[in-house]
Amino acid sequence: MNMICFALTLLLSFFTRKIFLDYLGAEFMGFTGAVGSLLGFLNLAELGVGLAIGYTLYAPLQKKDNVSVCEIVSLLGYLYRWIGIIIVSAGVILSLFLPYFFPDTEFSLGVVYSGYYAYLISSLLGYFINYRACLLSADQRNYVVTGYFQVTSTLKTIVQMLLALWVCNFYLYFAIELAFGCINAIILNVKIDKTYPWLKTELKNGRKLFAKYPAVSKHVKQIFIHQFTGFVQSQTAPLFIYGFVSLSTVALYGNYSMISQRLSGFLGGVLNSTSAGVGNLIAEGDKEKIYAIYQELLAFRLFAAAVFSSCICYLATPFIVLWLGAEYALSEMVVFLIAVQLFMGIFRGCSDQFLYGFGLFNDLWAPAAEAVVFAICAFVGGSLWGLEGVLLGPVISVLLIVHVWKPIFLFTKGFKLPLKEYWLIALPGVLAVFAAYWLASLCVGWLVSLMCISFGWMAWLVEATTFFIVMSVIYGSLMLLTNKGARTLFGRVIYRK
Repeated sequence: MNMICFALTLLLSFFTRKIFLDYLGAEFMGFTGAVGSLLGFLNLAELGVGLAIGYTLYAPLQKKDNVSVCEIVSLLGYLYRWIGIIIVSAGVILSLFLPYFFPDTEFSLGVVYSGYYAYLISSLLGYFINYRACLLSADQRNYVVTGYFQVTSTLKTIVQMLLALWVCNFYLYFAIELAFGCINAIILNVKIDKTYPWLKTELKNGRKLFAKYPAVSKHVKQIFIHQFTGFVQSQTAPLFIYGFVSLSTVALYGNYSMISQRLSGFLGGVLNSTSAGVGNLIAEGDKEKIYAIYQELLAFRLFAAAVFSSCICYLATPFIVLWLGAEYALSEMVVFLIAVQLFMGIFRGCSDQFLYGFGLFNDLWAPAAEAVVFAICAFVGGSLWGLEGVLLGPVISVLLIVHVWKPIFLFTKGFKLPLKEYWLIALPGVLAVFAAYWLASLCVGWLVSLMCISFGWMAWLVEATTFFIVMSVIYGSLMLLTNKGARTLFGRVIYRK
């Protein structure tokens, strides 16, 4: 069912983006992406608070300690209220400089300001109204939040698409954005009241509660610094592209990144569902079992990362050409770098889960170094090579810090094993991706030529299905030959051990 919903949502997002680009223009889509990045900076104050509160809620929820749950949610509401006030103040000040951020845009200042404040107010709903949703996440009911968000987001997109076809009015587009944000907030809070009728929050007691739960402060500081890096990269990449290339290129890049982000989001929802199990496993203290499960999860992530990133590399541009037109296609190097980012993003999740389970957050220099490396590489690369240079920033920074340092930290402080054990798992798996991609490309090219299918959607679907199957078989076979965790996982699935 989740797979079907994901497929339908993905198809709708592609269809509606085509409509928006045709009727509202690439410049407008680039503008909304740039505004989202600007507002993302204002949300920097939140990083770490929600996760820290969620972590603190696990124990009282397990013990059914409703009093403590109410206090912790009240503390979150208190913190979010102050964060919201900071964001409102900073947002108003930032709005004074909008004419300088968009000096050459074809839109009037009325459109610029209406879009900016529509997105600003929508983001503030999470701080002043929707803060209690953290309880659903901590109580393993995050599907409720996700479900309501998907429904309202889908309806919002459909309405915006219809208005773009009939009216093509920018102000109505932003009005619908804000209206559905309010509708989602109302529905979500009604559901929370029904699910937790005993939940009573007292935000006025927030200062006292902050002193009562000192662990929250500690976790907020550590998680904030670690979350900061991902924030910097995701929010500043479109701004670097806008600064070194153009606003329309932001939209062109957004077409490709939307595909990879949708895949990453779906896979993250599936793969990250094991986080709670990892935490419980580590709590049991069986070192051999912990490391065995790590090997299996790492092998599974390697497989998923290899197959889906290869699909992006092989199939994304033909899809874009069919979907939007040849004028929206980007260079092969850009597509390759996007695929590399997707691979590293999926693959890193296993180590992240175990670092979180071990409570290893004290390498606070690492996220700061990652952010600095990203900014320097994106700036230098963007000035020299444009879009390709900007995309080198996240690739280099994530490679050095996440895929070199983090395994060192995990194996020395968590598993207490020699680092060579990690490289014996990871390096053959990474090298096998290139071999599998080359073999799969040859095989699929030969098979498609035999089918003699003309250019079009049917040809692309046949080629995409064939490539996915062939790549999965080839890479899966290589993994079984070189990776012990893959063999154990395969046996577990086949024999249900």
